[in-house]
Amino acid sequence: MGLICVLRDKDIGQEPIEMNENPELRLGSRGIVIREDGKIAIFNKSNKNEYKLPGGGIEGDESPEEAFKREVLEETGCVVEIIKKLGTTEEYKSLTNFKQISNIFVGKVIEDTKKLNVTEKEKSEGAKLVWVEPQEALELITNCYDKLVASDYESIYQTKFIVLRDRKILEYYLENC
Repeated sequence: MGLICVLRDKDIGQEPIEMNENPELRLGSRGIVIREDGKIAIFNKSNKNEYKLPGGGIEGDESPEEAFKREVLEETGCVVEIIKKLGTTEEYKSLTNFKQISNIFVGKVIEDTKKLNVTEKEKSEGAKLVWVEPQEALELITNCYDKLVASDYESIYQTKFIVLRDRKILEYYLENC
């Protein structure tokens, strides 16, 4: 378990600018959610042509594990048991002076409530959950990259980081698990 990837502006084809010494820092938890049939959860925001792994920011005094379980429950309706920590990812977004460090987990579904708890923002972006084989998930995430559309909430700049990060996580998972 270690560093899965570090992403910078150049990785999404963006010319970087000088980052402030104290960028805004966000800590997150995300990863692979596996059902008993071997399929994994992918969160699709159809209005943005985006496919991503479940996850989000750590809130308050949550542990990374608690944040992962909460985010998975919200975005997939599933209660999970963490079976592995894969590692971490780092993102440096110079245009917004923003740094994100994400803890990456693998979780096994132990209960599916069939109830998503998505935000209004996610609803407006066409959020829905799909279950696919891991290789198909990698293809969906990889193929959406060049077709991304900005939303009222996020630019393509932000979304390219999300999609590339999640592609790297899936590649790492498929090679190492």
